[in-house]
Amino acid sequence: MKQRIITAIVGISIGLVIVFLSDTIIFPIAVAFISAYSVYELLNVCRMRKYPVHFAGCLVFTAAMPFLAYFRVDYGIRYVIVFITVFVMFAGYVGDHKKLPFEKLCVMIAVTALISLSVTCIISLKNIDDVHGIIYVVMALMAAWLPDGGAYFVGTALGKHKLCPDISPKKTVEGAIGGAVVSVIVFVIFAVCYQSIMAARGVMFTVNYPLLIIAVLVCAVIAIVGDLSASLIKRENELKNFGNLMPGHGGIVDRFDSVYFILPFLLIIFSVFDVFPAA
Repeated sequence: MKQRIITAIVGISIGLVIVFLSDTIIFPIAVAFISAYSVYELLNVCRMRKYPVHFAGCLVFTAAMPFLAYFRVDYGIRYVIVFITVFVMFAGYVGDHKKLPFEKLCVMIAVTALISLSVTCIISLKNIDDVHGIIYVVMALMAAWLPDGGAYFVGTALGKHKLCPDISPKKTVEGAIGGAVVSVIVFVIFAVCYQSIMAARGVMFTVNYPLLIIAVLVCAVIAIVGDLSASLIKRENELKNFGNLMPGHGGIVDRFDSVYFILPFLLIIFSVFDVFPAA
C-alpha cells in the first residue's frame, strides 16, 4: 500500500505539471507517450514483438496522432494518414504472410486504432474550449479513476455480492454503486469549487448539474466495462499487470483501462452539450 501511495503521489505531481504546461509542446508529448506506451504494453502482452516492423509501425503511428490533433491538422489529412498506415501494414502482411497470420495483423490494427484514437481525445477535449478545455481533460480522468477508487473503499467496507467473479473476484455490486455515488459527490464539489475560483477571476458561468450527474453515472458504468475488459485480457494471458512502469500500480494500461473508453464518450458529451453555460 505504501508503494502504491508513493507512486500515486508522484503520478499526480507529474500530472499537475503537465496540466500547468498544457499550452506548451509538453502536453502532446505526454499524451503521445501515454498512447504509444499503452500500445506497447498491449501488443507485448499479445506477443506481437515477434513482428518487429509492424510492431514499430504501430508505435510510430500511435505516437504521431496526438501531435496531429495538437496542431489541428485537417481531419481529411488525418484520414489519409490512417488509410496509408493500414495500407502499408497490409502490404507488409502480403510480403510476410508466411510468418504473420491475418488474425495477428487484425489485433495490431485494432489495438493501435482503439488506443491512438481514444487517447488523442485528450487533445481534442482541450481544443473544445479555450477557457474550460483543460478542465474537461481533468474531468475525464476523474470520471475514469474516481469510480474505481470509490468502489475499492466502499466494496472493502460493505461489499457482499460479487459483481463479476469469473473475471474480477474482488469487485462487488456494493462497491460499484458506492463508486458511482462517490464520483457524483466529488464531481459536484469539484464543479462548485471550480465555479467559485473562476468567478474570482472574472469568468462567470453556471453549471449544468443534471447533465454533469448523468454523464458521471454513465462514466461509472463505462469505467467498469473498461476495467473488466483489461482484467479479462490479463486473466486470459495469466498476467497480474500489463507492466511495471508504475510500482504498485502496474503499467499504463492498468491505470488507463477505463480512460480509453471514457474519453470518446465525454468528448461527444462536451462537444454537443454545454456543461458550463455562460451566466
